[in-house]
Amino acid sequence: MKRYLLLLLLLSQIQEIAAQQQDSISTGPLTLEECIQYALENSLTIKNSSIDENIAKARVKETRGIGLPQVDANLSVQHNVKLQRFYNRADVLGQFTGATIEDLPSDAIVAGSNPFQLKSTGIGTLTVSQILFNGSYLVGLRAANAYKDLSVKASRQTREEVIVQVTKAYYTALINNERMTLFDNNIGRVDSLLRTTRALHENGFAESIDVDRIRVTLNNLKTERENFNNLQVLSIELLKFQMNYPMDKDLELEGDINSIAIPESSAAYDAEWDYSNRADYQVLMANRKMQMLNVKNNYAAGLPSLVAQYNYGYFTQSPDLAGVFRTETPSSSSFNNMLGPDKWYSYSNFSVSLAIPIFSGLQRSYKVQQAKLELKKVENNLNSLKSGIDLEIKQSKTIYDNSLKTLVSQRENLELAENVARVTKIKYEEGVGSNIEVIDAESALKETQINYYNALYDALVAKVDLDKAYGKLNNLSSETK
Repeated sequence: MKRYLLLLLLLSQIQEIAAQQQDSISTGPLTLEECIQYALENSLTIKNSSIDENIAKARVKETRGIGLPQVDANLSVQHNVKLQRFYNRADVLGQFTGATIEDLPSDAIVAGSNPFQLKSTGIGTLTVSQILFNGSYLVGLRAANAYKDLSVKASRQTREEVIVQVTKAYYTALINNERMTLFDNNIGRVDSLLRTTRALHENGFAESIDVDRIRVTLNNLKTERENFNNLQVLSIELLKFQMNYPMDKDLELEGDINSIAIPESSAAYDAEWDYSNRADYQVLMANRKMQMLNVKNNYAAGLPSLVAQYNYGYFTQSPDLAGVFRTETPSSSSFNNMLGPDKWYSYSNFSVSLAIPIFSGLQRSYKVQQAKLELKKVENNLNSLKSGIDLEIKQSKTIYDNSLKTLVSQRENLELAENVARVTKIKYEEGVGSNIEVIDAESALKETQINYYNALYDALVAKVDLDKAYGKLNNLSSETK
């Protein structure tokens, strides 16, 4: 009965956990901000970076613990199956053992049984040590905090990369949704044109070849729509992957691609610009600080170190192991009992040790040289990164401004193509135009629509790259963390 109740309790807990996980997955359409928020909370890459942050925090505490008192306890029991011989002069050995050594001079060295040691020994110690001064430890504390700062900066850079990936995948899916709507609209217009042309053909105002031309256009549109629908499914799957969203769950998106605000120029980005806005620059600066501390640590290795230590313990000896484990309290009234074999006696000592490095075969000097050279490499990388950022900014601005010009041009072309298609259809229905003109106008409209949405996507992607180049994504990363 108890097992049955325990099984029911476990099953209910599993169901509750599963329900909580299910509730964490939104069933409604998601905006871009919600997609980014979900990715920042569920991305395995970000989870690993968070783990690295926790590891760094634990390492700081570990390093800090080196400077706290260190307490160690030790208990050892030893039984000598055969004791070592006791070496001394013949007359001294005979004095302690009571043995008579004949035919040997009094100053002869002989080996006899050790009169001061029994076969079994027990030692219990408690040692407390405390660092009073150690240069490497002091530098190590700063290095541990610098390492934690480095892990935080690296985690921030990881979040920024996830934001970029999710944003671009979201824009792709949103663009494809819009293009699917355009396919439906184009198919609807061409289908309406086909019905009109069939009616004209039945009344003798159009030829059968006119009907066939429009049917070919309609069939091509339907085929393209089906193929594009498959691509749209893949774009949604890619977005799920970037978000670490369950692949077996449906994902709906909310938003209109045409309503996304796009700045008219990249000039506004230059205000309050600083290299420290960039996550990769922050990571390299943290690396530089780590390397500077490494140089100081190699210098600190040549400083004296001061350590205090206190030992307290108990010691006993016995002819056998059983006597070691008897813990009788020595009696102060009996001298023989105090010196008996089955007693544990305490001892203690205190020490302060000063270690002064004098000469290490120039090892420390060469270690300092290596650390300085590594620091020089980091500084070179920092200068190289600055140049790379400057180039990336110029490229991003150029691409963004060019994409804006292309977008304006394609938007105007789209309006013109829509007007041409509308007027051409009216003329055809009124009998003053040909269906070839209508088909050409529809083809030109479809091509213009593709060009426009390609230009819109390029502009949105260029904006994301420009935000990344100027370090603008860090703000969003921090807000949604």
